[in-house]
Amino acid sequence: MATAQAIPHPVVHETHHHETDFWRTYIFSTDHKVIGIQYAITALFFLFFGFLLMLMMRWQIAHPGQPVPLVGALLENTLRTAQGGSLAAKGVISADLYNMFGAMHGTIMVFMAIVPLAFAAFGNYVVPLMIGAPDMAFPRVNMASYQAYVIGGLIMFVSFFIPDGAAQAGWTSYSPLATSIASNGQAFWLVGMVCLITSSLLGAVNFIATIIQLRAPGMTWMRLPFFVWAQFVTAFLLLLAFPPLEAAGVMQLMDKVAHTSFFLPTGLAVGGTLAGVSGGGSPLLWQHLFWFLGHPEVYVLILPAMGIVAEIIANNTRKPLWGYKSLVYSALTIGFLSFIVWAHHMYLTGMGTRVATFFQTTTMIISIPSVIILTCMFLSLWGGSIRFNTPMLFVMAFLPMFGIGGLTGLPLGFNFSDLHLHDTYYIIAHFHYIVAPGTIFALFAGVYYWFPKITGRMMSEFWGKVHFWGSLIFMNLIFQPMFAQGMAGMLRRMVDGGANYSQAQVPDAIGGLNAHMLDLHRYILYAAVGLGLAQIPFIVNLFWSINNGPRVTSDNPWQATTLEWQTPTPPPHGNFDQAPEVYRGPYEYSVPGHGTDFTPQNEPEPRVTNPKTKPLTA
Repeated sequence: MATAQAIPHPVVHETHHHETDFWRTYIFSTDHKVIGIQYAITALFFLFFGFLLMLMMRWQIAHPGQPVPLVGALLENTLRTAQGGSLAAKGVISADLYNMFGAMHGTIMVFMAIVPLAFAAFGNYVVPLMIGAPDMAFPRVNMASYQAYVIGGLIMFVSFFIPDGAAQAGWTSYSPLATSIASNGQAFWLVGMVCLITSSLLGAVNFIATIIQLRAPGMTWMRLPFFVWAQFVTAFLLLLAFPPLEAAGVMQLMDKVAHTSFFLPTGLAVGGTLAGVSGGGSPLLWQHLFWFLGHPEVYVLILPAMGIVAEIIANNTRKPLWGYKSLVYSALTIGFLSFIVWAHHMYLTGMGTRVATFFQTTTMIISIPSVIILTCMFLSLWGGSIRFNTPMLFVMAFLPMFGIGGLTGLPLGFNFSDLHLHDTYYIIAHFHYIVAPGTIFALFAGVYYWFPKITGRMMSEFWGKVHFWGSLIFMNLIFQPMFAQGMAGMLRRMVDGGANYSQAQVPDAIGGLNAHMLDLHRYILYAAVGLGLAQIPFIVNLFWSINNGPRVTSDNPWQATTLEWQTPTPPPHGNFDQAPEVYRGPYEYSVPGHGTDFTPQNEPEPRVTNPKTKPLTA
């Protein structure tokens, strides 16, 4: 590999723009970079909080009826019932509290942690830089989007401490269960969701307008980095799929507080007594409106991650991405198809065979562009001069982990196999392989990759690799056994992990869980604790490196080709010293005859002068 030097720039610029006070600079900022960092810090906090909820749930499953270590007394004293009792008497997680933790774990991880980190944080910071824009198209709308996100997150967080606690109807909030639980937690959940959805809609409009209108001269559509394409498609998914759920959220809130019956059927009985509702509503309508967002949401989680992976693969293989146009067209195809597959989540509702056949077919078809993207990324590794730094390690792990998540989803696309696997631990393992060692690994890679541009300093490679290996090992130890548990018939959302219908309790029960399957809960708990410990090097490395990491010696320490690396470090207000102009595609690595093994997008083409010719003689 040829030795390459970045285009020189003065690095780590100290003066960014005119002086403003603390509140205007860091709290009510309209600078896309500050807002991106705000999203990242807030989302990482919620990611950590959601992980803690999962740890407490895993303790209860592995050791039913035992007090939670370390925080049991805190739970007992802070989480109260409306009658003044505790939701965690003697430090033991009650069934209601377990349901609460389960509902809020899913909600926090999807809507408050991973989507804001993947789409809003990385998108806000990187997309304008990549397309050569000075900022987002609507800076104040951008600020309002973050503020709505914070308000929604705070409402969700505060709901833990109201009498009877937060929502308990699962992250899907199915009616009529959601409106039948006698607590205000569900109302808080719905108001919080309306705020979070509003935040996403504001951000989606802003990204679409920015990418269409603010591209630098020469930045044609097929010169966009794949990360920008991924964010562009993701923005359309959010813009089109979230409004139905926001409307459904308002209707369910009315069912809860105003006694309407949008989703409550006639003759509804709660606890053996007819509910005092007018009836006439449809519980299945809620499921349709939720999953019309729910399945595009899977691609909202994964497409930005794929974009990050593509950037890091091209940079660390020192060669162009294989099949760039195939990647782009596959992402666009996924965006379209994701709106016609939602009902494969609803096979158990008794849909007819013709409707089920349609959704089975579209589900199989949508796997094709996903396979194309994964194949392009694997082929991009072939023949590359691969640099195995920390970002690349997380990317290399992403590829097979996402592959496992995708392949294990295929049986769930067929109604005859989904009938047996639905609502089992198999579902948990499948979805988490997509999101945890899939999307989250890509997000870790993005943090390590763009950290030098954001701060002007490098994170520790040694501790980054410790973080990677610990996370990879424990992630697999957590979720791999769940496939076996699910195929053995272990149902999810069981406060005791299925102990009540095990063979130990009912020896003659058909399908009763054996002791081995129940024992796996303990090992999964140990692996979950190990995964938590493996994040300590990352947390320390992240915050220590902000002020103490090695300073970068160039604005382009990774020797990359895209425009975000051609700005001063950190980028100033307005981003570029002068407006950039783009002359080539995003992945011009190892071009024959070039003096370095990378050619930035804004580097002018060399002039070709014609040699002097002699005049013709007779």
